Amino acid sequence: CLYLHNSISSKKKFNMKFSSLLLTAFLSSAQAFVVPHACLSPASTSHFMADEAVEEPVETPVADEPAAPPAPAGPQKVPCFGATPWIGGPVFVGENYWDKLTMEYGSEATGTFLRAAELKHGRSAMLATVGFAFHKLGLTLDHISIHEYLSVTEGIKFADLAAMTPLEAMKHVPAQGLTQMFALCAIPEIYELTHKDGKLVSDATVAPGLTPGGLTGDLGWNPLKVEVTDRRRLAELQNGRAAMVAISAWIAASEISGSVPIPLPW
Repeated sequence: CLYLHNSISSKKKFNMKFSSLLLTAFLSSAQAFVVPHACLSPASTSHFMADEAVEEPVETPVADEPAAPPAPAGPQKVPCFGATPWIGGPVFVGENYWDKLTMEYGSEATGTFLRAAELKHGRSAMLATVGFAFHKLGLTLDHISIHEYLSVTEGIKFADLAAMTPLEAMKHVPAQGLTQMFALCAIPEIYELTHKDGKLVSDATVAPGLTPGGLTGDLGWNPLKVEVTDRRRLAELQNGRAAMVAISAWIAASEISGSVPIPLPW
């Protein structure tokens, strides 16, 4: 029995040693498949870290836009088109009055109205100078019209008007004739008052021409499609100014002897 007990004990010890040996061998073989931490390169380390956590995109800071300069205080100078060309450069005659009217008493819209008024007065003066010159040169309607009478009911002939001075002839035009002249002048004025961009404005409580800056003198009527340049606009203004001076001097010289110290052709 003692021999049998010893043999069984030795077998158990052998089995335990053999099991321990197998377990040690298994752990050693498994360790061979694990990459040691010290052997990892920086690239592989960062690759593993990138797999574990995705980096958030970094927002690029946007540069702040420069702040707008503060608006100047008080009324600002309104530029004026139509300075008189001169030897040393354009000269703005009456600039101090322009500044008073557009800065102290009014605004930029006031300047637009004043420029339109000057333009229309210049156009009227150019028509007046042409009519005055035609009368003085003898190019009157008694030589042009097929009719003898201006007004049959009033007994006024074209030849009678041609024998008078231009101002006297205007005084003898009948009321019906003056009404026709006034109506002809009123048509473009009413058109500008009631139209905007060439279209009739019917849904406004105030006519476009009565709003600030509504009257500009530009009716938009250009059947010949002439290019409107600053040079041509300036030429119209300058011719209108010269015509206003000319018609005033001609009428004064015709009606008041010696009122104009400059000799005129008539």
